[in-house]
Amino acid sequence: MSEYYVPTAAGEAAFTEKRSRFLGHVRPVQSEEEARDFVSAMKKEYYDARHNCWCYALRGGPERYSDDGEPQGSAGLPMLEVFRREGVSDFVCVVTRYFGGVLLGTGGLLRTYTKSAKDALDAAGLSVVRRWTALEIPCSYAAAERMKQELAACGGVAEDVDYGAAVVIRGLIPAEKAEAFLARIFDVSAGAVTPVVTGEALRPVPLR
Repeated sequence: MSEYYVPTAAGEAAFTEKRSRFLGHVRPVQSEEEARDFVSAMKKEYYDARHNCWCYALRGGPERYSDDGEPQGSAGLPMLEVFRREGVSDFVCVVTRYFGGVLLGTGGLLRTYTKSAKDALDAAGLSVVRRWTALEIPCSYAAAERMKQELAACGGVAEDVDYGAAVVIRGLIPAEKAEAFLARIFDVSAGAVTPVVTGEALRPVPLR
């Protein structure tokens, strides 16, 4: 299975452009019904706004977007393109505009809706979904930082570190790199460190 990206959590961002107020919201979703429910909730919450433009996409499912009264192609599609460029799926994004009385023109709208979607996605963060091998790496205090560096160098993530009589690093490594990582640790530690594989799972892991 190839890896893909999803929002880590809910993300929100706001800014003002020529007296118009833009509010961006991003949420991770797992179904079209969940995406549509969020769009409806935002329209209800911001009922007094001029526009509530939206987009969503599901992995292996539909992509949808709406300009909600803005000039055609100036809002929903540019928002969707933000997520396409990042390779993100399983999301919904709503950008609310409180009109400030100054027309922005098509170019201005493209920029502001793109910015609002990107700012909200940045606030949400990105997670990569792939198959991971879970590891425990028992080591000395002196070796702990080197072990974390080696884990990161192989695309892994240290999720937890237990500092007891010795150190135990609990981490994740891309499943296809697990064998090479075990061999690498044996070499760099001269056999003093032996990681233990504790499982394997398909799951999202935050990148930022």
